[in-house]
Amino acid sequence: MTEHYRIRGRTASEIAGSVERLVGEGRLGPGARLPTVRELASGLQVAPATVAAAYRELARRGVTEGAGRLGTRVRPAPPLPTAGPAPLPEGVVDLVDGGPDPALLPSLRPALRSLVPSRHGYLDPPVLPDLEAVARAMFSDDGVPATRLAVVSGALDGVERVLEAHLRAGDRVAVEDPGFPAVHDVTAALGLRRVPVAVDDEGVVPDALERALRAGLDALIIAPRAQNPTGAALSEERVRALRRVLRSHSDVLVLEDDHAGPIAGAPARTLGEPRRGPWAVVRSVSKALGPDLRVALVTGDDVTIDRVEGRQRVGPAWVSHLLQQLVVALWRDRSVHETLARAETTYARRRGALLDALAHHGIDGSARSGLNVWIPVSAEDTVVAALLADGWGVSAGQRFRIASAPAVRVNVARLSARDAPALARSLATALRPSYAFSAR
Repeated sequence: MTEHYRIRGRTASEIAGSVERLVGEGRLGPGARLPTVRELASGLQVAPATVAAAYRELARRGVTEGAGRLGTRVRPAPPLPTAGPAPLPEGVVDLVDGGPDPALLPSLRPALRSLVPSRHGYLDPPVLPDLEAVARAMFSDDGVPATRLAVVSGALDGVERVLEAHLRAGDRVAVEDPGFPAVHDVTAALGLRRVPVAVDDEGVVPDALERALRAGLDALIIAPRAQNPTGAALSEERVRALRRVLRSHSDVLVLEDDHAGPIAGAPARTLGEPRRGPWAVVRSVSKALGPDLRVALVTGDDVTIDRVEGRQRVGPAWVSHLLQQLVVALWRDRSVHETLARAETTYARRRGALLDALAHHGIDGSARSGLNVWIPVSAEDTVVAALLADGWGVSAGQRFRIASAPAVRVNVARLSARDAPALARSLATALRPSYAFSAR
């Protein structure tokens, strides 16, 4: 076992470093099982406590995770430079990529031509006044209080910075299950202990959150709309129910990842107010205006924003003022808002077309908002392979799940309504018991 993995070292740090190198080189890929503590200790002729300490450090850094009876395995996306997923075969329709449809993004050229770059110094305010004014108005229109604002480099950068502002390794964080893999990966990389909470069409289930709170929580991360992968969106009734559950837990950080913003296909709703405790809403512009615009706005309570800005100040200090100017120019352009409205309508039509086509075959799917449809299945790998053979690339649900049931995720951003029936027919064939038997 030791020779197979080529793990070396005499100390815990050396052993952990050896595993990291093997992961980075691709010799230990995502899901690879590490030797048991006793196996590796025997092979390296060190104390089991030394190997156990190395494994704890790897888990704290988010490189590995416990897999129950399977022991310790490499996480699907460890915080190391590793090879990306294999590209889909030529001719396969890509319904894996979670990004927006490029054809529905506003053109950047008019805004770029209109920019008049000004000279900014190191001591200038981190948030441009024009962007602050536009952002306050946007949040106000959506009922989100924005007395304080920070600008960060995308939604996940904002999520990570808010978590770091309040939490330390070992703290317990409730995450949606199924939920966005990158959020799961960020929490693991920070050494936080993930507590899965169930999600239905209206968002986090109140009873599930209440059980998690009783067991002890330090934070909750929630997508208020366009939840990835299920498309869940908070209803007014669900907001009231979750606020009731959270009312006696004012010390718990409530962090909302509003990554889709105006193209979500559902109204903005927040748990953040009225709250006595820490809260933050992170809203990205990337899904709506373009993935290359790594800009997100963070609003929240004074302490949270102070800590986020303070940590930025001793690091990158600010997000590029040129990018901030570009976002302002786009948001002030009436034609851009027309493009966003068209994108929101188009994504809703594509979601609806696939749900209708699935329903025709008696197949359930979830997608109240956003760019994805979540489809329960009994055997993810069988279904993914069958669809791939039929020319459709979809995502196995395993990357999104912690304890929830198997499913597949279909990104509908570029799935035309006329292609939805063909995809539904392929899926119906893959779900037939006779197909599963013949594929073995």
